[in-house]
Amino acid sequence: MSEPYYQPQADEIELFQSAHRQQLPILIKGPTGCGKTRFVETMARKLERPLYTVACHDDLTAADLVGRHLIGSTGTYWQDGPLTRAVREGAICYLDEVVEARKDTTVILHPLADDRRTLPLERTGEELKAAPGFTLVVSYNPGYQNLLKGLKPSTRQRFVCLNFGYPQREHEIEIVCREAGVASNIAARLVELGHELRRLEQHDLEEVASTRLLIHAGRMINSGVAPMRACRSCIIEPLTDDADVLQALMALVDLHFGET
Repeated sequence: MSEPYYQPQADEIELFQSAHRQQLPILIKGPTGCGKTRFVETMARKLERPLYTVACHDDLTAADLVGRHLIGSTGTYWQDGPLTRAVREGAICYLDEVVEARKDTTVILHPLADDRRTLPLERTGEELKAAPGFTLVVSYNPGYQNLLKGLKPSTRQRFVCLNFGYPQREHEIEIVCREAGVASNIAARLVELGHELRRLEQHDLEEVASTRLLIHAGRMINSGVAPMRACRSCIIEPLTDDADVLQALMALVDLHFGET
């Protein structure tokens, strides 16, 4: 299988490779849709390691990560969770939006994220030593942090931190061209629109137009959908439910795509 397309922003590839060699856990901070997951997928392929990805949420329990006893036709048996499988196999375990998980769940990461590199399995009595090649990677969006949801300093300081943002304009145009299959002039208009919408983050929008949304719009345009309709459905509608704000944002779209 071919390697996922990823456009480097800085030296994140080299930093990830170095942290992997030194058996250090990695924390990726960045806004929604900026390429964090694609980056981890790319690094797993480059390093030729299996990848286990977990989308964290409020109901995620420690058992969901570590494993649990199940009942089968021959009786009770233990089934590893994705974190345990990664530890046994020397794989990469990626916990996406880790701050969404319950606090008692993230505590189990501590012995894996320091020099011990162990995972205690209380229900089986095992204490697993991470196999060579195992790397713990977590990510979160700092824009969503509040007093109730955020990584404690004692957790954050265990990780090598990579800070992501949206790509620079020329890189983002290349990404949209490649991922959406649109001409460079269409990609440039989408990226310019995205940059204008991002400047509104502190004014009218709780979230901004991510690279992911621009790619979605590009793909719709490439499939034959009119640009104005594609931008409304893929970029503007996902950003707001307010009719007045929507109308104002569509005026921006009209500036870029009104003639097409």
